Amino acid sequence: MPTSAGLDELARAAASCEACELYRDATQVVFGAGPPSASLVLMGEQPGDREDLAGQPFVGPAGRVLDEALDDAGIDRDEVYVTNAVKHFRFEQRGKVRLHKKPGATHLRACRQWWEAEVATVQPDVLCCLGATAAQAVFGSSYRVTRERGEFRSLDLPGVEGLAATATIHPSAILRADPDERDAAFAGLVEDLRGVAERLG
Repeated sequence: MPTSAGLDELARAAASCEACELYRDATQVVFGAGPPSASLVLMGEQPGDREDLAGQPFVGPAGRVLDEALDDAGIDRDEVYVTNAVKHFRFEQRGKVRLHKKPGATHLRACRQWWEAEVATVQPDVLCCLGATAAQAVFGSSYRVTRERGEFRSLDLPGVEGLAATATIHPSAILRADPDERDAAFAGLVEDLRGVAERLG
């Protein structure tokens, strides 16, 4: 971990990270992407199959849902720094298909240094966690997105004090929802992101 570095230097350092075993099977580290002085950081759980292959966060199906939700909320994705709590894809091989597997506590601990460094470097006005895993990585294991989504907390992190932080559902939850519940789930995500937009002013 570089003691003082910009995002490019952090990304290069993370590319050789072996702090947990996930580096062995993943294609590559998927570091964050976006403007280095973004006012908003969105943090998901981990890269998926498409992200692992492309080396970019939120470029698969969940990324398309996120893009649509951001657009409806009036947030320009090009002005947002997007990252994940875990930088390598954790998966279970089923034939030729790689199925998402939730990262464990050891993976979250190993990667915390990276997202904390990203946030300290970007110095955003708002951090929004996407999904329970990212939210619990930031707020602790007792955090429940179902109860506290959309609510803001003041968060102190290394190099950042009083950061406005919140959480909402992960876009992939909409893809997994029953077809008759997807519209409502998507509307809830957009509503939470509109709250983020209002906080940003």
